[in-house]
Amino acid sequence: MLSNNRFIEETFPVKEVSIESAREKNIRHGHISTLHIWWARRPLASSRATNYAALIPASDDIEEWNRQRQFIIDFSKWENSLNQRMIEQAREEILKANGGKPPKVLDPFGGGGAIPLEALRLGCETYSNDLNPVAVLIQKCTLEYPQKYGQPKKVKSDDWTKAEMTVNPLLEDVKKWGNWVLEEAKREIGEFYPAEDDGSIPVGYIWARTIPCQNPFCGAKIPLMRQFWLAKKDRKKVAIYPYVEAGEVEFKVVGDGYEKMPEGFDPTNGTISKAVVTCPVCGSVVDANTTRRLFQEGKSGQRMVAVVLHKPGTSGKRYRIATDEDMQIFREAEEYLSEKREQLMQEWGMDPVPDEALPPAGTLGFRIQRYNMNTWGDLFNSRQKLALITFCEKVRQAYQGMLKEDYKEEYAKAVVSYLGLIVSRNSDFLSNIAAWLNHVENAGHVFTKQA
Repeated sequence: MLSNNRFIEETFPVKEVSIESAREKNIRHGHISTLHIWWARRPLASSRATNYAALIPASDDIEEWNRQRQFIIDFSKWENSLNQRMIEQAREEILKANGGKPPKVLDPFGGGGAIPLEALRLGCETYSNDLNPVAVLIQKCTLEYPQKYGQPKKVKSDDWTKAEMTVNPLLEDVKKWGNWVLEEAKREIGEFYPAEDDGSIPVGYIWARTIPCQNPFCGAKIPLMRQFWLAKKDRKKVAIYPYVEAGEVEFKVVGDGYEKMPEGFDPTNGTISKAVVTCPVCGSVVDANTTRRLFQEGKSGQRMVAVVLHKPGTSGKRYRIATDEDMQIFREAEEYLSEKREQLMQEWGMDPVPDEALPPAGTLGFRIQRYNMNTWGDLFNSRQKLALITFCEKVRQAYQGMLKEDYKEEYAKAVVSYLGLIVSRNSDFLSNIAAWLNHVENAGHVFTKQA
């Protein structure tokens, strides 16, 4: 016997679903959160469980009630999110509770799309909305385009066998044109990321901002680094060791696989903490207000310290100290950026590097204006700007290429939307304020909150 109340109105396995929701945070492969950053994402586990519990009536029979509760717990597990037997069972129970018709579900502020996605999975007629255009684009790529264009279909292989296989046409086209964008970008700007003699490729550059020491008898350029670790793992500890030579700060790589780490050197202690700077040459201290004033007066600089390398076909990363040749290549990229920027400005009728002012200092936590960074474009160095605007240009060209190949306009927009999100995700790491995360040997996020 069924009550008049929905299951969620009477009870809900909060503890068990919360455990599954927490576990989901560590899942990357196949999760919609990897599509694009969104700061208020709801876990799919809790979204699926609450949607289902809100759409079925609670049973008055204790055995049936227990079954419903256990089903909700099991269905919330990540490994069951594509379990067709459970999905079909959930859909049947929802239809039965709704007179045989799929219920209409509206999420007026859908955000990252977790709740409407799970409503779709449950067979509901789903509507979602949001005021933020980024959220709308994410939802289109999560909810709308896969439904419209991502249904598997059978095709014949291109090889001599002509064997029949099942493919997702949307996925295949995103791969195809994504690779096209990458190869076109490599062809144009790959020279600014030269490979090493052994085939290793640069996958990152460690930079430090600098200010002049305020001791009139010193004047050294102080590299501003909170710590010196490059890799800090159980089985791998590598750092850059600062030393003084001819009155200036130089570096070398030390640690596992390199020169032995000097005795007494603690890579955790850098040259700057909360804007207070200690000169490694003379030991004098620059207070926080003076540090910020030097930035605002344009007396700060930047210095490439190390290059992060990876050799295809091997695991792990290697490091070397940046050379004059590395800086020369960076300056050449800087020169090419000026040409490219002017060219695209003429073509697009706007500056390809975002020149809009950042929000006023203090708004939503913005404080980098204290360091003379005032526009969105200031968040990126010259080579990063060149890479990002080149990717943007190639994505636009990919769209035109699709139309020339007789893709339907709306479908081409769908494919290019995913390519645009990839460029946007790159801007979250390819920035001059991205921190190096030594525990994973990768760059960290720039945009870590709604600000």
